[in-house]
Amino acid sequence: MRKRLTVAVLVSAMFAVAAFGVAGCEPGTSWNAPGETKDPPRVQLTGPTDGAKDVPAATEIVFTVTGTRDVDVKLVDAGGATVAGAMRADGLSWLPDAQLDYATTYTATITATKSDGSNGEAKSTFTTMAKPANLVDVTSFVGDDQVVGVGMPMIVEFGLNVPKERRAEVERRLFVRSDPPQEGIWNWYGNDIVHYRPRVHWQPGTKLDIRIATGGLWWGIKDWYGRHDLTIHASVGPATLINVDNKTKKMTVTQNGKVVRTIPVSLGKPAAPSSSGNLLVITREPTALFDSSTYGVPVNSPDGYRTKVQYAMRLTWGGEFIHAAPWSVSDQGRRNVSHGCVNISTSAAKWLFDTVKIGDPVTVRGTEVHVKWGDGWTDWDVPWEEYVKGSALPYQPAPSPSPSGS
Repeated sequence: MRKRLTVAVLVSAMFAVAAFGVAGCEPGTSWNAPGETKDPPRVQLTGPTDGAKDVPAATEIVFTVTGTRDVDVKLVDAGGATVAGAMRADGLSWLPDAQLDYATTYTATITATKSDGSNGEAKSTFTTMAKPANLVDVTSFVGDDQVVGVGMPMIVEFGLNVPKERRAEVERRLFVRSDPPQEGIWNWYGNDIVHYRPRVHWQPGTKLDIRIATGGLWWGIKDWYGRHDLTIHASVGPATLINVDNKTKKMTVTQNGKVVRTIPVSLGKPAAPSSSGNLLVITREPTALFDSSTYGVPVNSPDGYRTKVQYAMRLTWGGEFIHAAPWSVSDQGRRNVSHGCVNISTSAAKWLFDTVKIGDPVTVRGTEVHVKWGDGWTDWDVPWEEYVKGSALPYQPAPSPSPSGS
């Protein structure tokens, strides 16, 4: 697709707006329209250069334009087929909508036009590299067309560690578009995993379009490249919030701001306390087998167990769940007797299991310990000002008054 594009002024690394002021002039004086000069426009195409070979399939068309903001970018393959794409928000490069084909010749043409009709042009014909032997997989925890909770982070995992010095370039290839627009940022949880969360919980009904544009991207490690792009379309369900208070031994479930149910609970006993903190529902399992030997406590020891449970909703990787516990109903609402989980009755567990979605927020208060960062999806357990430090790109606040997606 060929698109007429207006190059926007860069406002921030994540959030850009057209910032073209309206200039005034006195009668009889002359002035240049914002972004235009008296001279004809000039275009310099800096990459890929004309005649370049072995160009990565993740290449962008990089150029500079002086004298105008009215720019037309066209990319075609050797057969004349037009490649769809769009300008980055900073106006410094043009990104194809999908990974380019391997071992294929393309021609990029950049045309800049002033309001007086004068124009400038730059052209480059280049050939992409042959398909590399070493390819890095990319996966997402969120599936296509999945409906998630309002706290759900977008989670991308790579099959090979990303060198620290390469993370900014990889992050620039990760795109999240939300409708309605909402501010958010990526946070590197580790060498091979990155999360994206909004500044505040997603608005119920939000539509999410994610593109992980890593196909053909050099990984920064010898001859390793991204295997493919990954696109995901998801949506956000109602605002279901779960609050668990150790003081009252009660769980309060609200949906879109209204209390829909209050449930007695039994939390972890003093020897195995539940974790306080801002957590998320990670998985929903109709049945699960809990085995204390998996974390070093023999089944035949006084604190050992091997129990099949129903309606298990995971909160931490360390093994804390909300689940049905018919054996502790008499304790629920009164005292803590579990091994760290949130015990509720079978009927309440079934109702909650049928109500919640992956990514629904669960806040636990008043226990003896606080959840450790990374023990589960702890994206909401730190303030925004701390969370943004996990990005490989400098954070700048979204322009007022309304934030937009990256």
